[in-house]
Amino acid sequence: TGMAGFIGFHVAKNLASRGDNVVGLDNLNDYYDPRLKKARLQELGFACSQLTPGAILQSTRYPNLRFMTGDITDMALLTRLFQTHTFTAVCHLAAQAGVRYSCENPAAYVQTNLVGFTNLLECLRQHKVTNLCFASSSSVYGLNQQQPFSPHHHTDHPVSLYAATKKSNEMLAHAYSHLYGIACTGLRFFTVYGPWGRPDMAPMLFAQSILAGKPITVYNNGNMWRDFTYVADVAKATIAILDNPATACSEWDAKFPTPARSSAPFRLANIGASAPIRLGDFIGFLEKYLGKKALINPAPIPPGDVQSTHADTQDLTAHIGMHPTIMLEEGIQEFVTWYTQYFSSLASEHS
Repeated sequence: TGMAGFIGFHVAKNLASRGDNVVGLDNLNDYYDPRLKKARLQELGFACSQLTPGAILQSTRYPNLRFMTGDITDMALLTRLFQTHTFTAVCHLAAQAGVRYSCENPAAYVQTNLVGFTNLLECLRQHKVTNLCFASSSSVYGLNQQQPFSPHHHTDHPVSLYAATKKSNEMLAHAYSHLYGIACTGLRFFTVYGPWGRPDMAPMLFAQSILAGKPITVYNNGNMWRDFTYVADVAKATIAILDNPATACSEWDAKFPTPARSSAPFRLANIGASAPIRLGDFIGFLEKYLGKKALINPAPIPPGDVQSTHADTQDLTAHIGMHPTIMLEEGIQEFVTWYTQYFSSLASEHS
């Protein structure tokens, strides 16, 4: 799900490239410019002029890749999809994203992240699909200041509705894992960036403003630390987890429970670089590869945001044996290359 989204696009491309049979679903909503979502689909080989809600398109680039325009809140559509295909695994990346937007439009988060997720769990149960990995978020750590953030920490104090819905996803998944034996892994993504990224996230917002000579809003004088994680590393980790579904933990103790494991086949995983970068340094790399200095508009940390994130990835490494391979400067260079090419092509379309 969410195949036209940032992470979903990269995961689908990698799965299709290695030969998996993949069916993607996305509602192509207008939370951000749908042209970018359609451009991702075109990169995957879909003729966007043929997009019709509920109809399945075949990729011209990957014979094993198909796509349907549809919404996970539409239970009838989801049911038809599961009735007409036999799935061995589901990678659930569709969501209403964004911490700050959840303060403006909470209803969108309740519908997509809670109702839609429950619909999907019900389809897994009814059609006996027993392998699920799903997007959670580093935002669930909330008021916790014990760093690095570990999936074994308790996350009972979210500071945004978005984070609360992601925490709820983890709890819902555990209930279905316990009741029906569905192997569920919640992926707590840490500040994913790279080519084909979201326009509402800092790399795209900053690049756009820097090139236009407009000031960028920088919180806390740039003293915000984020565990920036390159999207190719995120996609590889996600697929490795699909290949290695969660199992019940024989050592789990109900008297002293850890949130990251369970007597059910359930697991939580941090997907991060485990190397926090100061926001000011991140901006410095953007300036270097864009070839232009940023104009800074300083601002205090907004409600619902946190000063730093740092992923403890020891469990992830033990589970799938992976470490991030793309360091920040290389990742920023790749992002800027894609950014300039993509927006140059958009500009030429309008000229």
